[in-house]
Amino acid sequence: MLVNGKEMKSLWREGDTIKMIDQRYLPERLEIFTARDEMDIAMAIKDMVVRGAPAIGSAAAYGVAIADNAIKAAEIIRKTRPTAHDLFHAVDFILDAVEHGEDAIKAADEYAGSIVDACRRIGEHGKKLIGRGYRILTHCNAGALATIDYGTALSPIRMAKDKGIFVWVDETRPRLQGLLTAWELENEGIEHAVIADNAAGYFMYRDEVDMVIVGADRIASNYDFANKIGTYEKAVVAKENDIPFYVAAPLSTFDNAIMDGGKIKIEERSEEEVTSIYRYKPEKVRNPAFDITPSKYVTGIITENGIIKVNE
Repeated sequence: MLVNGKEMKSLWREGDTIKMIDQRYLPERLEIFTARDEMDIAMAIKDMVVRGAPAIGSAAAYGVAIADNAIKAAEIIRKTRPTAHDLFHAVDFILDAVEHGEDAIKAADEYAGSIVDACRRIGEHGKKLIGRGYRILTHCNAGALATIDYGTALSPIRMAKDKGIFVWVDETRPRLQGLLTAWELENEGIEHAVIADNAAGYFMYRDEVDMVIVGADRIASNYDFANKIGTYEKAVVAKENDIPFYVAAPLSTFDNAIMDGGKIKIEERSEEEVTSIYRYKPEKVRNPAFDITPSKYVTGIITENGIIKVNE
């Protein structure tokens, strides 16, 4: 991705340390976090220094790889965040490599590289869906920050920017990850506007949205999927307004052991994430980080191997 006119990844290895853009400070300032062991990696995942299913998976892979005890590191990292399948897929990938006598660091490098390549290919396939002058709505941040490079939902958008597109960016309460999307789009020179989450339906109704593209944190075998809270309502309103709704995700996000979305564990985070902008503290607050969108609302899923037609 472009950052101040220069190519940069959101996560990379330097010798025995893992570097990552600290997303807690964006878009106000750019800071780099250095992880030296599995505990640093676990903290980075849990506290959202790094976020986005593919990037979390890559961080998890490195966390197991750089540890003195891979089994114990895997146990620690598995407990950080429950919803994204990539985390568990990556941990198992490194444990399998270690079991077969492979170099763990090399395996983690290969895993991270495979994610970047998958996201590039997602962009190539997804670009074909985007017409000239399309106005695209996205929710949360599924760009390079969430995937090391290219992005999932943002990868087709990046590759289609020569088509004169425009992006509606949901702010994505409560952590305002839409501002990360806006930051990426601004660096790429792609025209966009940030909107309140509850304004998306207004623009759909006014025929100002041509398609919706979102990422995913876990996809069940029937194509129900978990994504950032607020995704479900966007899918329902898109269907009501006959707007194509696409999910962009690498195959590492698919969990074929889960039959439907009802089996996906949803992470609940601290109430302070919701109440931090309030002048008073309500008596009770709930803060689910994700929701489930049934497959009946999904037009298709853009993967590195092509587009899965779900409901066309």
